[in-house]
Amino acid sequence: MSFEAKILADSISESEHRLTTIQVTLPRFVLAEYNTHRVFSRNSASSRAIPIEKQIMRIFENPAMPIFWGKNQPGMKAREEISPENQEKAKANWIIASIYQIQAAVAMNGGLNSLKDAELREQIQQLSEEYPTKFQDLTEPLHKQATNRLIEPAMWQTIITTATEWDNFYALRAHPDAQPEIQKAARIMLETFGISKPEILKNGEWHLPLIQPDERDWATENIDDAKKVSVGRCARVSYLTHSGKRDKSKDIELHDTLITAGHMSPTEHVASPMSDEEFGISPKSGNFIGWHQYRKDIPYEYNYAEALKAQQKLDEEDFDFS
Repeated sequence: MSFEAKILADSISESEHRLTTIQVTLPRFVLAEYNTHRVFSRNSASSRAIPIEKQIMRIFENPAMPIFWGKNQPGMKAREEISPENQEKAKANWIIASIYQIQAAVAMNGGLNSLKDAELREQIQQLSEEYPTKFQDLTEPLHKQATNRLIEPAMWQTIITTATEWDNFYALRAHPDAQPEIQKAARIMLETFGISKPEILKNGEWHLPLIQPDERDWATENIDDAKKVSVGRCARVSYLTHSGKRDKSKDIELHDTLITAGHMSPTEHVASPMSDEEFGISPKSGNFIGWHQYRKDIPYEYNYAEALKAQQKLDEEDFDFS
């Protein structure tokens, strides 16, 4: 993995409000800075969901690390880099730290024998001989939701973001004062955003990220299912299931599971242009301007605790509002 930005859906209403969904990959260690932008609807690939072996393989292939080795000085911004000699030492230290993090994660996962990939086992065994540690193998593997946290500093993060307002993000993050890693990601995003030509959508049509070109006709004829498929894929941050297949039924199943569990953020990526009447009442729907979020069509989307209370009352009537 490496720095990357690509448009998943780019739409503009007849009243010229633009809604864009971008998928960006950046070092996980700048994720907190990315997440401060509240006008964004976003979903990220989760450390809790991706198997540890796959994460380790990605790190071995290309570990995330700083792209600018700034010299220590007062303030938040390093203006110059350390010497080339010290840069090489810093890179080596970063890699060695990643190796120790990987060894700790493998121990938490049950040790080398817990790894299914023989080539990966051999690679880690060689590193363990070169960089011996005192990590103790667990006899009961720890769940990846904890184990993967150990190797996050060297991970890349893929994020799906949908928004109508991008100017402030680009002004802050593509600025020379921003941390170099998020600055590079923002500049790639801005370039991608600038050359994209949004599709005009009319009132009643839907912005559907990750619906593939060969699925457009199906989506038009089955719009309710298409919205669910788009939501499921945004939640997974891929149009493929975790087993590597495209499966609309699994996407719809995931959508329904998310709604039932009260996880609403993936439903924000799907939206339809506001009518003039709706815009006149309020130009905003959630964090979008000029676009009606699918999330707002879900009962009690704003307070799942209230939804549970309402469902409890309705159970006696055998009614399901979801």
